[in-house]
Amino acid sequence: MTRTPRLPLPLPLTLTAATLMLATNILGATTAEAADDPSVPPGTEASASAPVEVDANDPDLKLPEGATLAEPKVLDIKQVVEDQAGEERREDTNTDVKFALQAEVLFPKDSAKLTGEAKARIASIAEEIKTQNATRIRVFGFTDNLGSSAHGDVLSRKRANAVQGVLESELNDSSITYEVRGYGEQYPISSNATEAGRKKNRRVEVSFPRTEG
Repeated sequence: MTRTPRLPLPLPLTLTAATLMLATNILGATTAEAADDPSVPPGTEASASAPVEVDANDPDLKLPEGATLAEPKVLDIKQVVEDQAGEERREDTNTDVKFALQAEVLFPKDSAKLTGEAKARIASIAEEIKTQNATRIRVFGFTDNLGSSAHGDVLSRKRANAVQGVLESELNDSSITYEVRGYGEQYPISSNATEAGRKKNRRVEVSFPRTEG
């Protein structure tokens, strides 16, 4: 008769504190919570691969005989802030400040007559101009590509003139010079294929030099 081998009885399930501590050290605690944010931005984690070796004697890395390096140049850094609705946009660089206001918050449709809300927004830009002590201001108007190009040129110029008039009244400074232009459908900042894009293109931009230092 064949005997069935007897399996060993299971060990008691009672674990001592020392056993639990050893298991935790080996497997890692399972109740630890993940950090809310990564310790480093995604994509910037340290790589395990070795850096690429560079041959300092490679002729392609050397300047030709008689050549010199160009003068060092500080790159222009641009900071862009746009409100949630996209109605107002501010761009700051090392040298300039530019505000872009959508036409819908400044004028009724196909009009160059400023609304009450528009005058308040332009007044806030005038305060920034005072802060920067700017004496040269550019006011440029733009439209989308609907309608004739000639109509867009005229409308954008009229709108730029209207914004410049409020700035001049708010600043009341004869030392300030203005450059006012209407570019019509030229220089779009978004696609004219959609209404959302055309809305961004219908705008007036106010730009001026920022204070040095």
